[in-house]
Amino acid sequence: MMAIETRIWDPAELLRTPEDIAAYLDTYLEDGDSEEIREALRTIARSQGMTALARKTGLTREALYKALGENGNPTLDTLVRICRALGLRLSLAA
Repeated sequence: MMAIETRIWDPAELLRTPEDIAAYLDTYLEDGDSEEIREALRTIARSQGMTALARKTGLTREALYKALGENGNPTLDTLVRICRALGLRLSLAA
């Protein structure tokens, strides 16, 4: 009998287009708390590469890791920079 090989699922592997990223983040913004939203942002950042995202945002890699880390608390400025770098726009709807 053949053994089944498994590996941990990483959503970052599937976040390739701005549309994928927007749908993923929108889900967390709709139902998630601040920790879950920060985790989603970290997953998105990993999917794009921290170095590349840091370059696009004008932030250092260290600043991104700190803001999106387990104890991080990204500012609105950081959130806006990340969204713009990803080709996204923040908006609210009633």
